[in-house]
Amino acid sequence: MMSRSYTNLLDLASGNFPVMGQPREKKRLPRVMTVPGVISELDDDQANSVTSDAPSSAIQDRIIIVANQLPVKAKRRLDNKGWSFSWDDDSLLLQLKDGLPEEMEVLYVGSLMVDVDPIEQDDVSQLLLDKFKCVPAFLPPDILTKFYHGFCKHHLWPLFHYMLPFSANHGGRFDRSLWEGYVAANKIFSQRVIEVINPEDDYVWIHDYHLMVLPTFLRRRFNRLRMGFFLHSPFPSSEIYRTLPVREEILKALLNSDLIGFHTFDYARHFLSCCSRMLGLEYQSKRGYIGLEYYGRTIGIKIMPVGIHMGQIRSVLSLPDKEWRVAELKQQFEGKTILLGVDDMDVFKGINLKLLAMEQMLKQHPKWQGRAVLVQITNPARGRGKDLEEIQDEIQESCKRINETFGQPGYEPIVFIDRPVSLCERFAYYTIAECAVVTAVRDGMNLTPYEYIVCRQGVSESESSSESNVPMKSMLVVSEFIGCSPSLSGAIRVNPWNVESTAEAMNEAISMADGEKQLRHEKHYRYVSTHDVAFWSRSFFQDMERTCKDHFRRRCWGIGLSFGFRVVALDPNFRKLSIDRIVSVYLRSKNRAILLDYDGTVMPQTSHNKTPSTEVISIVDALSNDPKNTVFVVSGRGRESLSKWFSPCKKLGIAAEHGYFMRWSANDEWEICGQNSDFGWKQIAEPVMKLYTEATDGSNIETKESALVWHHRDADLGFGSSQAKEMLDHLESVLANEPVAVKSGQYIVEVKPQGVSKGLVAEKIFTTMTERGKQADFVLCIGDDRSDEEMFEIISSAISSGVLSSNTSVFACTVGQKPSKAKYYLDDPTEVVNMLEALAEASDPDSLSDTGSEGSI
Repeated sequence: MMSRSYTNLLDLASGNFPVMGQPREKKRLPRVMTVPGVISELDDDQANSVTSDAPSSAIQDRIIIVANQLPVKAKRRLDNKGWSFSWDDDSLLLQLKDGLPEEMEVLYVGSLMVDVDPIEQDDVSQLLLDKFKCVPAFLPPDILTKFYHGFCKHHLWPLFHYMLPFSANHGGRFDRSLWEGYVAANKIFSQRVIEVINPEDDYVWIHDYHLMVLPTFLRRRFNRLRMGFFLHSPFPSSEIYRTLPVREEILKALLNSDLIGFHTFDYARHFLSCCSRMLGLEYQSKRGYIGLEYYGRTIGIKIMPVGIHMGQIRSVLSLPDKEWRVAELKQQFEGKTILLGVDDMDVFKGINLKLLAMEQMLKQHPKWQGRAVLVQITNPARGRGKDLEEIQDEIQESCKRINETFGQPGYEPIVFIDRPVSLCERFAYYTIAECAVVTAVRDGMNLTPYEYIVCRQGVSESESSSESNVPMKSMLVVSEFIGCSPSLSGAIRVNPWNVESTAEAMNEAISMADGEKQLRHEKHYRYVSTHDVAFWSRSFFQDMERTCKDHFRRRCWGIGLSFGFRVVALDPNFRKLSIDRIVSVYLRSKNRAILLDYDGTVMPQTSHNKTPSTEVISIVDALSNDPKNTVFVVSGRGRESLSKWFSPCKKLGIAAEHGYFMRWSANDEWEICGQNSDFGWKQIAEPVMKLYTEATDGSNIETKESALVWHHRDADLGFGSSQAKEMLDHLESVLANEPVAVKSGQYIVEVKPQGVSKGLVAEKIFTTMTERGKQADFVLCIGDDRSDEEMFEIISSAISSGVLSSNTSVFACTVGQKPSKAKYYLDDPTEVVNMLEALAEASDPDSLSDTGSEGSI
């Protein structure tokens, strides 16, 4: 039977769920943890939930590495009784241990590449845990098929490599049952992690696209878990990714990690663009680190290409078999110039494009006929399908045609090796090749060029004295669409779809002078040898430590259902404003200052009709009629609209255009608070804004009496932001000698007179109240954006300067859970209005009926 939590999750995520058989585990792995259990989960298996708030007695840091496959090889014993296991030395998961702290314990969670009978699973689990510190996740056959061969290989893998399912026969339509199988598999992986985790002391490092929703399952259990994710495939552009029907579910799941890693900046940029366009999240770069603010958490974005394991390659290069094989190959290809390709049999590797480029080179440069040989080593295909079969047929056809056209007795221009090749043999081919050619049309990383460079360098101890002083040289022709391309600045980069230019690049590579080849090789070898897999894992882990360092200082709690789940992390001093508490303090106070922003505070930003409701008018009128209150609406809007909207509120103070215009009540005259009333600068600024408005569809200019505002909320998100940055620089340049300030805000660029801010408005209100013998003993200040932060900031300085008493009860409150100088928050304008209504109801009924002027200062 399926677990209750799994069915609940799928029910929430998709509205339907499949019936999948899943054998019940007879015995659970012993939990490797020392924390008391506390029931804290919402809808998962309650009995197995452990809160991350519990103290731990463990003292050793440990990291749990989670991936689709464990770094072990398994094979059936000869007597067919049980299994024998050994480490897979080629596994990246095993190699990355070299970069982790020596004292750190490493535990692996993943699946096996073999089918283990359910009867044997308990014994196999115990053996792997005891001998290898591995925890296997056994996936039922139906879930495995839908998870790996279905959603991973038919949906995610093609999409992340820019292949869209244009028809049912090309890529296949989205199948929700495959998505549900993917979710079910991730759920099983999470259960294995939960069985062995110590949430207070362990780090979790999740690998690759197979497990992109795993962070949500783990974060639901442990709010403060230190967790990183690294994507080893490309991340497509937002135009491609947004075609995925479960796009937001996967994005939000990834954002439950603390650190998300990518091989290249392009992949990270695409991910950040998706977060911006789909979730409205903007990233910031501080001191070289990229971070995304998400409900009070800062999620780190790591850009670091993985490297190779230098020790493993050097050990293979030192083997006698390798030396013998090199000598054999040199004899076989004597007098020939070898170009080498090493690829998986995959539709994205561009093998046939490489063959066509070789054919073109032989046509355009006949001197290489009889001399140049392309050796193409093709590893067995991992996937299956019609597309792959078509590619294999094309490759075979091309090989046959080229060899028939250009072949001679004792010479074949294409040597196609379509069989498993040992490391020793592969490295021997690297050693004799003059140039390595990689023409993948899309690849997450591709370490073939790195391996080639190190093999061309060789191991000096294994070379004879006559060869040890020979300068090493190598050449690379690489596709610009692979992850390692940016780090290989000496390579000749090509667009593999352009067969002619690739052919010319191959000719250039093998025709280049030895001195140039040597310089390029030395540059590449310095990079590859220092940026190995240990460097990569050490760098990622250090960034994970840095990103997670404040986890236990903040208050965290989870909100949301299904894949909308996220953790809200706030500073211990930042908390939600309690209506009961503020009403209690409000009733005890004598002189109250209430400062309210308008848009985004009492009026939702998304509302098209910006006129305040009768409810808001009634509440604000009631508050301003209380003689103990001094109430101000402090807004960036113009005085005409604000005075018209709030005309029923006779005793309400209004600070319009961020305080340039100010009046204390409807019966008072408007004061001009700016330092300068000369608006000649508008003749300079307005033409610049019009220029950008014409070039930016969806933007517009708002003309105020004292300011000009350029809005780009309705423009394309990326282009609007880019234009705003460009305009900001442009305006600052042309207005450098004018008495104005140019500022950017939420979807705006504003030019306004110097010395005008909401902070100065607040300071003037507090000072005037004190001068008139009514020093505020209660301050409520509410706003939602950057300009309101100036009011929150001025409150602290007002207390230190004596304008406000140290005993003043201050409620600085921002709208929305986000970093702020305020100490309180309310979630949205609805909660703000509810809180103000509670204060209005608490006001003295007798005083509200008094229509005298004593409530105005």
